[in-house]
Amino acid sequence: MGVTVRYRATRERWVVTETHGSKRHQATFETEAEAEQYAQKRRAEIGEALYNGKMGRNPKYSFMEGLTRWIEEYDTSSQASNIVKVAEWFEENAPDALVGQATLDAARKMQRDLRKAGKSQSTINNRTQVVKRVLSLAFKEWDWLDTPLDGKLSKPNTKNERHMYLTEEEVRSLVLAALTGLRRGELFSLDPSNIQGGRIILRPGQTKSGKARIVPLPKDGGCLVDNLPFQTDGHQLRMAFDKARRAIGRLDLRFHDLWHTYASMLAEAGEVMTTVQALLGHSSLVVTSRYAHMFDSRLDQVADKLPRICDQTATKKGRSEGLDQVTH
Repeated sequence: MGVTVRYRATRERWVVTETHGSKRHQATFETEAEAEQYAQKRRAEIGEALYNGKMGRNPKYSFMEGLTRWIEEYDTSSQASNIVKVAEWFEENAPDALVGQATLDAARKMQRDLRKAGKSQSTINNRTQVVKRVLSLAFKEWDWLDTPLDGKLSKPNTKNERHMYLTEEEVRSLVLAALTGLRRGELFSLDPSNIQGGRIILRPGQTKSGKARIVPLPKDGGCLVDNLPFQTDGHQLRMAFDKARRAIGRLDLRFHDLWHTYASMLAEAGEVMTTVQALLGHSSLVVTSRYAHMFDSRLDQVADKLPRICDQTATKKGRSEGLDQVTH
């Protein structure tokens, strides 16, 4: 039992289909608006029949009433943005849709509208989930429905549909952070005057410690600072970093990890701890010592750099002759 609206390209008409058990009735319209108006009227009439006990005994409640009750009774803060968007759509397109088939039909139209608007499948699924949650509570908690309906709304898998893109400037700022150890605030404070002779000269007012700092640019890093100052703001940079870590499947990463990455690359390049201290702007070696484990791999190489004390072959020969003398 329900009323659906679909466009039939072969007939170039909008078709409203009403089903009751094995029976089906259809009406055609030239425009979507006419079809929706008729469908809403029939849904309201069916809902009235349900309320009066002709087709069921559950009281009638609108989807918007269900949405309001959900917000009042549960913590919905994590879904706030999607709830707002769904509420706006229903208020404009289906303000009187009753919890039941009318809500399902409206939700499916919302999905179509979002696809036409070019929204990602992830966005469509998130908003669909809002409707599914209200329908689930209507059945499980509020006794507004005799049968569960949330399972009738599908959410296609988005596994292979994510397309993550970073702007050229976002890439520059993130790469610069990783290759120079600059903090977020230091990145935003840069201007052309900070670039001198292949180095980044940070003035006292630009650093966390309040002290000037010199950071070398990679040999091919000039392109990273061609268009200073960066036009990206803090929010845009956070969003860019989030896109980047999602694209590589590393949601555990934080922006500050780029700083640690720089320290690691310095250690791997053979820089001593005092150099790392200066480049990262640490106040003392005690702070830098948290990276001490990064330098351990180079300790074994120290012995190879020391002068050879004796010839191993000669030593073995002498030791053998000495043993012969003792034996005899």
